[in-house]
Amino acid sequence: MPVNTEKMKFTPRKVNAFLFFKLPAAFFTGVRLKSLTDDTAEVKVTYKWVNQNPFKSMFWAVQGMASELATGVLVMKEIAASNRKISMLVTNMNGTFTKKATGKIRFECNQGQLIRETIQKAIETGEGQTVIVTAEGFNNEGISVSKFEYEWSLKVKS
Repeated sequence: MPVNTEKMKFTPRKVNAFLFFKLPAAFFTGVRLKSLTDDTAEVKVTYKWVNQNPFKSMFWAVQGMASELATGVLVMKEIAASNRKISMLVTNMNGTFTKKATGKIRFECNQGQLIRETIQKAIETGEGQTVIVTAEGFNNEGISVSKFEYEWSLKVKS
């Protein structure tokens, strides 16, 4: 499904407003973009009642929403910068959980350059491309609690 990012400014405030209107499940569970550069996105979410699981930690799907946003916002930003209509779709995802997610969890993706290169290749070749990017979640102590890999399919629309 094509994402209309032509009029969207990529600041944390604008992206978080986008979440409210287009991804309310992420917004209401506390997922927030905290910082965004050309190469890196940082998303935070705090463990609380609305996003808990029965095991006294954050529900895996909330971690998934936060990690997907960390990768997806970089893809959206690069699509907008390309001035081309490009569809984006997650075609595969893998998650690994290493510690209970409690407190504030920070998801980082620092693969903006790889995303840029993949979009450029899609534009140059006219063929769909895939890129695998990672977002890792860290607790307040800097310990990894989960790691997600997303395979994004990117295709230039005619």
